[in-house]
Amino acid sequence: MKNQTTDVISDSLRGFRLPRYHELPDVGLYLEQTTKYVNQCIRPLGFEDVTSSMIRNYVKQGHIPKPVKKQYFADQICHVIALVLLKQVTQLENVSYLFQLQRDHEGYTDEVAYDYFCEELENILYFRFGLRDSISEIGVTDSLEKEMLRSAVTAVSHIVFLNRCFRVLSKT
Repeated sequence: MKNQTTDVISDSLRGFRLPRYHELPDVGLYLEQTTKYVNQCIRPLGFEDVTSSMIRNYVKQGHIPKPVKKQYFADQICHVIALVLLKQVTQLENVSYLFQLQRDHEGYTDEVAYDYFCEELENILYFRFGLRDSISEIGVTDSLEKEMLRSAVTAVSHIVFLNRCFRVLSKT
C-alpha cells in the first residue's frame, strides 16, 4: 500500500515544468488573460488560483512592475509566478526584497533570476517527490542570496508535497 501511495504521489508531479522566461507570453496580456495564464502554470502544484484583484494589489504595493498600457509582458508575468509561489512560505515584502537582492547583489536580470528560480524549484520538487536521487547544484556561485532562494523553494516544495500527500491519502 505504501509503495502504491508514494508512486501515485510521485507520478502526480512527473513532467511538471514552469515556462522559462523566453517561453512566457511577451505580446502583452490583459489582466484576465494574465490571471488565466499564471493559474494554468501553477495549478499542478495545488495552490489556490491567483485572482485579478490580487495581481492589481501586487502592482499597487510595488511587488511587481506596473503593466504597460494595461498589458502584462514577460517581466511582469515572471514576477507574478514567482511571487504567487514564494508568498506561500514568506511575506510579500520578503519576496520583493529577494527580487531586489537578486538584482543588486547578484546582478541578475529578471530573465536570469526567473529561469534560475524555475530550475531550482523543479530541482527541489523532483527530489522531494522521489523523481530524482539527489539535488543538483544549479549555478556556479555560492552566496547568501542563493541560499535564501533555495530555502524558500525548499519550503514551497515541502508544502506542495504535504498537500499532495493529504489529498491522495484522503481518497484512499
